[in-house]
Amino acid sequence: MDYRAPVDDILFALRHGADAQRLPGWDPDATRELLHEAARFIEGEIAPLDPEGDRSPARLTGGRVQVAPAFRSAYARYRQSGWGRLAAPVAYGGEGLPQALAASLSEMLAGACASFQMMLSLVHGAIRAIEICGSPAQCERYLPLLVSGDWLATMCLTEPQAGSNLGAIRTTATPDGAGQWTLRGEKIFISAGDHDLTDNILHLVLARTPGAPGGVRGLSLFLCGAVRPDGQRNAVHCMRVEEKMGLHASPTCHMAFDGARAELLGTEGEGLAHMFVMMNAQRLDVAVQATGLAQVATQRARDYAAQRCQGTLENSGQPAPILHHPDVGRMLLTQMALTEGCRALNLRTCVELELGNDAPLIEFLTPVCKAFSTDSAVDTAQLAIQVHGGYGYLREFRVEQVLRDVRITQIYEGTNGILGKTLANRVLRAHNGESARAFRRDVSEAIARASGATASALDEALGHWNSAAIALQQRRAMLHLATPFMRLTGLLAVGAAWARLEASADLSPNPQRTLAGAAFYRDWLLSECAGIAARIRAPSFFPARLDEICA
Repeated sequence: MDYRAPVDDILFALRHGADAQRLPGWDPDATRELLHEAARFIEGEIAPLDPEGDRSPARLTGGRVQVAPAFRSAYARYRQSGWGRLAAPVAYGGEGLPQALAASLSEMLAGACASFQMMLSLVHGAIRAIEICGSPAQCERYLPLLVSGDWLATMCLTEPQAGSNLGAIRTTATPDGAGQWTLRGEKIFISAGDHDLTDNILHLVLARTPGAPGGVRGLSLFLCGAVRPDGQRNAVHCMRVEEKMGLHASPTCHMAFDGARAELLGTEGEGLAHMFVMMNAQRLDVAVQATGLAQVATQRARDYAAQRCQGTLENSGQPAPILHHPDVGRMLLTQMALTEGCRALNLRTCVELELGNDAPLIEFLTPVCKAFSTDSAVDTAQLAIQVHGGYGYLREFRVEQVLRDVRITQIYEGTNGILGKTLANRVLRAHNGESARAFRRDVSEAIARASGATASALDEALGHWNSAAIALQQRRAMLHLATPFMRLTGLLAVGAAWARLEASADLSPNPQRTLAGAAFYRDWLLSECAGIAARIRAPSFFPARLDEICA
């Protein structure tokens, strides 16, 4: 079953979950027309790539990475149609539309073919990093090429000896005295590190300059094109394309910089801060990507459950679609509640980012969106396999591919464990607690919109979250509780998203489904908050010497 873009659900989430009408110049009619047109393009041109890409992984041939020919043709049509320009700056050839629209497009692309979306996604973060951190000359030189889609981009952080510990980066950048730098080192796990979709690829590379201090404070960020301005290949090449569990058509590369020419982006020694401009944009994009994959898993499970019969209907004796079996219904409702709730939360965060009025709230919600949406998408893919039974384990029904493709989202752009630690150890206390207060205010605003059982349940969940947050602040060494706290926070954040959707259920494309989804989330998922908070508050055994226990 090919992907069907849920345009009406996205429009409902934009309007009533994200309050996108707060954006300057928001035009609901134009938005509807644009997203329906995007859906036609994606369903017709991109969705057919998905099974082919899974069977035809990118290959390193003759020193260059080649993707499936159908991907090159589809990208040419995507670029010519201008879909990549939607939210890009007008000054550099973009349409200047809200980022929430670009996020909606990204979700649909990921649902249709995650490998295709993955190869395109990094260019948006690169544009943002250059626009914010680059010089006017760099903006004029690079942004038109990235906005037009003539070039794509990568983010080069990880090294063989430096995974999440960026302070251990060894790649060096040496100045040549004429404003250019020479890069030497290796980077691994580089998404779309090399390919033939475009003639040039712009690498954003973290490296250490001469005399720089150790650790992350000694890092700077560099722009390094795969092709030099004189048209010659730069001294950067792909050493290997990794063989992966999923996202087969998207090349994940081991890259070597052997004296590659590059230029400094922003201020020397501020590379990590500049890179996080791109990283935070990518974390939100990964949340959106995961929700697209959750959507297609939900679609395939629902379609199968409606067609597959087992047993008979009690009153008529007719064959019973498994949709009517209570445990299958539980799984389908869980999928729907997670997918639609995460979509509303992600789009709301996109709108807040665009408005820029509440930086503490954006700082708080970004890691929550990434961690909770990706965890939820993996759960949703697992449920899709279970709904299919034995057929879910077969490639023919294309739900096992969803699980293989979505699993990496819990790992890249910051593992969910690291994001949990960041939330519990830094963000919770950031700006003298202002980020946490901003989150409380946002949830309280959702409670004020809700009525009856939902308002009461959400208020109770907020109380559990408050007690857990206080316990964490009093017990800083208990960071093994960070992941449970991240789940507690995500459950509450998506509960607030569902409260907003439920408050406008009469305007939903399917009011009955919205009310059922809100009630299911409230009674089955939000109720987990009490147990998680109790675990965080309670004295917790955690062995000090795991090396002895695991020996």
